Amino acid sequence: MVEPPTAQIFFSVVDKRVAFTALTLHADSWNWDFGDGSTSTEKAPVHEYAEGGTYTVRLVASGKGGTAEAETQISLALSVREMLTGGSSAPNGKSWKISSAHSDKDAVALVDPNFTSIQDVPAGALALFLGLGEEYEDTFTFKADGSYIHDNKNGGSFAGLVFTLVNQIPIVNITDESQSFGFCSAAYTPEANATFTLNESKDLSVTAVSQADGETTYDVTYPGVMTLEFSGTEFIGLMDFHREVIIQEITPDKMRLVMFMSATQGAHLNKPSLAVIFTFEAVK
Repeated sequence: MVEPPTAQIFFSVVDKRVAFTALTLHADSWNWDFGDGSTSTEKAPVHEYAEGGTYTVRLVASGKGGTAEAETQISLALSVREMLTGGSSAPNGKSWKISSAHSDKDAVALVDPNFTSIQDVPAGALALFLGLGEEYEDTFTFKADGSYIHDNKNGGSFAGLVFTLVNQIPIVNITDESQSFGFCSAAYTPEANATFTLNESKDLSVTAVSQADGETTYDVTYPGVMTLEFSGTEFIGLMDFHREVIIQEITPDKMRLVMFMSATQGAHLNKPSLAVIFTFEAVK
């Protein structure tokens, strides 16, 4: 009996140079596609990529018993912009959504220099605690050319309740729990031909209002932070008065953003009093 081949890919990375090994059984030929237009028929090739990016690598191993295929993705020397957009290897851009798993750093926090947490955000919070689970389905796509596509799957977007009421925006979904936290799902039509701006180092100054009394204002500056700005009425994650967000951390698979929310109803209701810190995950 002739055994069919099996195939797996092992690799190690040094800068843009990648050593591949075909972990195969019952194979006597190997065909590699490195995802950048280059190929190889060696069992253990070494390939140097011309530029950083995320590449899909494919292996077809052949033997007397047939063929077997394996595939993996590698990320090399990525800039922040490449991690956000997928770079030149992702002509359709890279999509993100709010992670239903969240993280131990996700929180509703005060707008102070350290974003002091006042409420942790556990896994599944939008669904389990707020009744707004549909917001986990919305996607936010960034392209290398600076264009931005916002797809709110159900016609509603996660929003601050004060912002929604002040601007007389129709509410798509609200629960007793979401109302108590100052959130709702508000109607929104994504902007056509939207764009984004990535600032990799910026001193971001915010005039906030005290959550405690709703009247006292104060200025906070976050030095040297990464931020995202959007054209027109666009935003990511949370629709509110303040739409520039801070990127606290980013990897090819996840990013954690700070979004500002107004949750007071006094004279300064358009100033943020809370920060919503959420983890976003790349859509596979």
